[in-house]
Amino acid sequence: MILITGATGTVGRRTTRILLREGHRVRLLVRDASRLPEPGTTAEVAVGDFDDEASLSRAMTGVRAVLVVTGDPTRPEQDVHMVRAARRADVRHLVKLSALAVTDGQAQDLVTRWQRTAEDCVRASGLDWTLLRPRAFMTNTLSWAPDVKATGTVRHWPGDAPSASVDPADVAAVAARALTEPGHAGQAYALTGPEALTAREQTRILARAVGRPLLFVERSREETSRSLHRRFGAPVAQALLESAERQLSGAKCQVEDTVERILGRTASDYAAWADRHAGAFR
Repeated sequence: MILITGATGTVGRRTTRILLREGHRVRLLVRDASRLPEPGTTAEVAVGDFDDEASLSRAMTGVRAVLVVTGDPTRPEQDVHMVRAARRADVRHLVKLSALAVTDGQAQDLVTRWQRTAEDCVRASGLDWTLLRPRAFMTNTLSWAPDVKATGTVRHWPGDAPSASVDPADVAAVAARALTEPGHAGQAYALTGPEALTAREQTRILARAVGRPLLFVERSREETSRSLHRRFGAPVAQALLESAERQLSGAKCQVEDTVERILGRTASDYAAWADRHAGAFR
């Protein structure tokens, strides 16, 4: 049995589909049983909360491996709860979704510090572990869809700083391998796309996919800051701003071949992702 946490999220949902398609037994940890990632899923469902260790222990009963996806950088204790519950339930393998920024010594923002602490907790668990360290997800550009549909405009900051963003479907495919195959214990996987692109370049690619011209307008840092503060609150907004500023210095342009090495195929590029998701922008 494999337990998926973050089952309704970007990676958890996709990993679940792969595992079920391959015939694995899967259990989903959700806080609300009515919010399943897929209607009619054949996976088992366990209701639990990262702040309730007893519920986590129940969810892990009979589980061999866990995809660990926590999401609140202001609550680092949640990863501690996950690890303690896994030890009590005799789980053998933890596959932790982290972020590639943890390898950058210049990255000291709240989110990156939280991910480093979570990684340390998993490595110290005494269990087998695998760390997944993706660059930013290509799906982040779905946030452009309302403006694209309404005005044919992409508004983003920074506009000309490249990032080797990754298709989350590739991250999920690597997660599925780590959860089900031998040979991944003790590994930390840097996961990127096959090229580093700027937001302006992504906009040109997206325009071809949707079949109409799109205008790119670079937001100001101040406008971006206000938007992030409204959406996420001050601590996380500040972390995201610091992350964007590191991108301006070229910190996110390194391309890794990890996806190709593990999956035996080239990582998906942004053009392929845009073609598959063009309907969201029309």
